[in-house]
Amino acid sequence: MSEASGPDYFGLFGLPESFEVDTEALAERYRELQREAHPDRHAGGDDRQRRIAVQEAANINEGYRVLKDPVARARHLLERRGLPMNDETDTTMDPSFLMQQMELREQLAAVRQADDPFAALEDLRRTVDGAAREQREALAADFADGSQEALERAREGVRKLQFLQKLAAEADAVDEDLTEAS
Repeated sequence: MSEASGPDYFGLFGLPESFEVDTEALAERYRELQREAHPDRHAGGDDRQRRIAVQEAANINEGYRVLKDPVARARHLLERRGLPMNDETDTTMDPSFLMQQMELREQLAAVRQADDPFAALEDLRRTVDGAAREQREALAADFADGSQEALERAREGVRKLQFLQKLAAEADAVDEDLTEAS
């Protein structure tokens, strides 16, 4: 397994390269880096210095976005370990998860017709949140293991967590629609 080139956001933020991130330390370091690199601090510099400051601030923003989001962080870890994900070719999925995915989608589609749509939505959210928590725990264990087999499991785990996060966002949108309609 080869190490990847490209940005090292863990190094940029002075954090250990791990799936589990101290989000408070991340946010604190983000604020420090932003203060140090803010383009306004370089307003008196020449064009080159200002461009570099803007690029540095953008890199810090992107690093924070990646490390804050579990899916993006897991993808970054896989890239750092030489196993980048490709959404077009990484399409195989565990059949039992595909069945769960279809059932959850059907449950979300049925929310609006439920006798108590808010209760139905809350049940769905509990299920999705629990599955996402389990998936994050599995990813943390796979990355901590670090073996080739564990990293391959992590690749599939990223796709699962990505689906669960997308479904949670769709549930939020349904909640907004229901709230506006009531």
